[in-house]
Amino acid sequence: MIICNYNMKNKENKVIETNFNSWGTEVHSFIKITEQNSLHDNLDKKSVGQLLIEMNEEDKKVPFAVEKAIPQIEALVEKIVDRMKSGGRIFYMGAGTSGRLGVLDASEIPPTFGMSPHLVIGLIAGGERALRNPVENAEDDLNKGWEELLGYKINKNDTVIGIAASGTTPYVIGALRNARANGILTASVSCNPNSPIAQEAEIKIEAIVEPEFVTGSTRLKSGTAQKLVLNMITTVTMIKLGRVKGNKMVNMQLSNAKLVDRGARIIVEELGMEYEKAKNILLIHGSVKKAIDIYRQQNKK
Repeated sequence: MIICNYNMKNKENKVIETNFNSWGTEVHSFIKITEQNSLHDNLDKKSVGQLLIEMNEEDKKVPFAVEKAIPQIEALVEKIVDRMKSGGRIFYMGAGTSGRLGVLDASEIPPTFGMSPHLVIGLIAGGERALRNPVENAEDDLNKGWEELLGYKINKNDTVIGIAASGTTPYVIGALRNARANGILTASVSCNPNSPIAQEAEIKIEAIVEPEFVTGSTRLKSGTAQKLVLNMITTVTMIKLGRVKGNKMVNMQLSNAKLVDRGARIIVEELGMEYEKAKNILLIHGSVKKAIDIYRQQNKK
């Protein structure tokens, strides 16, 4: 078990983290690209325009980094779909920005796809308070993540996805280690190659986005890369579970006038009826898919 670490720089000025066990033996060493010096300097002396241009140049690297991880994302989604068809759930585990991104993605599944809020669950070190304010030492508890998963009666149909830009968060490492030991599918999403959370996961997703524009600020490119990966995981999973028809969100929750209007227009396009009639049957049945299916059933020739 890793219990301490030590940071140093090599000849190329790259940050290397070395982890040690309780006997002082090196057990893992990796390059922390997320902590390397920015490729841009003297930021405080540049104009607003120049800063924005240089940030945008860095941001352009993110989709290409994610593209390289598509084979691993594909392997994960295939396994998740099979498990969710058997009643499984997705659990995101993270701290700080990474944890907030997991909670954000999970919270968008019910309104977008009409799924139960209990099927994709985001857990963040420090709980609800940590969504807006840092909670001191919350991410350093190696056992807390697994304890929280046990509270959800986690089982072998579920999937645990650990999110950590650095790949070193103890809260995430402990959750992945225990989940995998109990036969639960595990995956990691990180922005450093060969990091500790990758060592604990069955499927390793690594989006290497190079050093941040502001040195070490992983809310920037790393956060963007993680959000793109999470978007891909849940969106493609929902499509394969039948929550999308064609390219339309036919199971979305009708939680406001804009979404009712969108749903009515989908029905107009699908059934070729007048807008007001489409809106009326949508409001009666409560979802686009249900409205279309029932209308067709009732109007069979």
